[in-house]
Amino acid sequence: MPSRPVVVIAAAGAAVLAASAALAQPKSYATPHQPVAPLHAQACAGCHGQNGAGQGGTPILAGYDPAAFVRVWGEFRNNQRPTATIMNRIARGYSDDEVAALAAYFASVKR
Repeated sequence: MPSRPVVVIAAAGAAVLAASAALAQPKSYATPHQPVAPLHAQACAGCHGQNGAGQGGTPILAGYDPAAFVRVWGEFRNNQRPTATIMNRIARGYSDDEVAALAAYFASVKR
């Protein structure tokens, strides 16, 4: 039977390995009803509220139809929507893949 110091050291080593494994796992702060937002969706929160919930008259993005989202985004990008907002400038800064990811994310958010 190992002496007490060896058992303590072995237990401490096991605890360190377990903690390391836990830290190595990616963290998800999403609930079952709220997916993890892509990083570029966080920029939308300033005007559209957290998770696209809408605020102060700004449109709600949560639950938005993805095809409509992409269409409207393209209209902003091409100056086909009123320029009373800054969306026509913002829309030009995102790639088609990023817009598709935003559309999928906001469509999946429950209101």
